[in-house]
Amino acid sequence: MNRQVVLIKGAGDLATGIACRLHNCGFAVVMTEIPAPTTVRRTVAFSRAVYEKKAVVEGITGVLCKTAEEIREAVEHRQIGVIVDEHCEIREKLHPDVLVDAILAKKNTGTCIKDAPVVIGAGPGFFAGKDCHCVVETKRGHDLGRCIYQGSAAPNTGVPGLIAGYGKERLIKATAEGIFKGRAQIGQTVNAGDVVGYAGETPITVEIGGVIRGLLQDGVLVYKGMKAGDVDPRDVKDNCYTVSDKARAIGGGVLEGILTLEYGDRK
Repeated sequence: MNRQVVLIKGAGDLATGIACRLHNCGFAVVMTEIPAPTTVRRTVAFSRAVYEKKAVVEGITGVLCKTAEEIREAVEHRQIGVIVDEHCEIREKLHPDVLVDAILAKKNTGTCIKDAPVVIGAGPGFFAGKDCHCVVETKRGHDLGRCIYQGSAAPNTGVPGLIAGYGKERLIKATAEGIFKGRAQIGQTVNAGDVVGYAGETPITVEIGGVIRGLLQDGVLVYKGMKAGDVDPRDVKDNCYTVSDKARAIGGGVLEGILTLEYGDRK
């Protein structure tokens, strides 16, 4: 690989926003995922490649790889390599120039500041200067996308950011434990109270009207209260198929962090 290699832990929609921005700027991007991803905004997530073998987001192709050799071949063809690797063991073979933890677990699940020459953590759970070199703020609001070089991101409140005046009402949550089965499609317009899926035999409804922006794939085991999708009250269907403003802002923060740590005053 002649380009700088960025290894991103996680391949959900926010991690994908980071990947797209870095890929477009010339970095070789590799992403890790768990065996059964639970990304709801899967139309704009490279995690989809885990069960579809390939995922295209804004013209960029992510392909499922099984080995370091397959990853190298993918990035040589200007694609993003996606590998099922829950513990990021591929890092030992790739020796990335940059590691980005974008799992968004709201806690550090094992990332160390020594994992790469540049290590960046997205969201709460990381302390810049201890766990990583830079933390990028992921909370909606004035500081979204801000680079933090000493300290942490805002703590997780458990309350989603407002879109068109709606917060937690946007979420589609499983109503019971069971295997998820969708009864609606991403991009479909729904009304409050509509059934959009089932958790086992228990129906799952939406609280507000709008367009379904995200929904789990069929076959995922869910538990009561688990996020299974979300509704965008702005009802703009095209938004379901492009990287969100939030993901784009976080991606910009990661790019700034990399360049600052490599070439800026904090080198």
